Amino acid sequence: MANTSTQRDQALKLLGARSTMRQRDFAARGIDPETLARLVREGVVVRPARGLYQLADGPADARRALAEAAALVPKGVVCLVSALQFHELTLQMPSSVWMAIERTAWRPRIDYPPIRFVRFTGSAMNEGVERHRIEGVDVAITDPARTIVDCFRYREKIGIDVALEGLREGLRQRKATSDQLWRYGTKARVWSTMKPYVEATVADGA
Repeated sequence: MANTSTQRDQALKLLGARSTMRQRDFAARGIDPETLARLVREGVVVRPARGLYQLADGPADARRALAEAAALVPKGVVCLVSALQFHELTLQMPSSVWMAIERTAWRPRIDYPPIRFVRFTGSAMNEGVERHRIEGVDVAITDPARTIVDCFRYREKIGIDVALEGLREGLRQRKATSDQLWRYGTKARVWSTMKPYVEATVADGA
């Protein structure tokens, strides 16, 4: 009984610090599945997706969704509108987490949180990607300039208005520079599309 109580306390302490954890993370710390199942039955812990646990009264926000997605897809990269929102470059609140995976990678089937996958190839999975610690989870997110360029690249999926909002805010808040946009945009072969918008935004004093 003492061991069960110790496991219970340890599980709650871990979730209080990290918010979201996978079952194998608990197992690595000696916490067995029955302890987690008991916490779920008690209503103290919820299981939003298979193998993923969080406190029932934990905060529900966009950052938590990113942490949950990264926990389930550790090799994925948060991108596009979700990355814009994280960097505070848009007022959009995406209904799904936008996440990039390798072009040849198996596409995970995940019920929660809702994730919209796009495919990146080679260096695109690493270049301009930052690592952020969100609720105890290591989350890969494209940096502001890279995010803006990707939004122009995928403008047919997310809308040109979203890409333009990100561009305006990125330059206005000085989270991205024209040189950074040129470098990423040239490599992504989208600079010719972006250039008039960048020049117009700079001319307007963004």
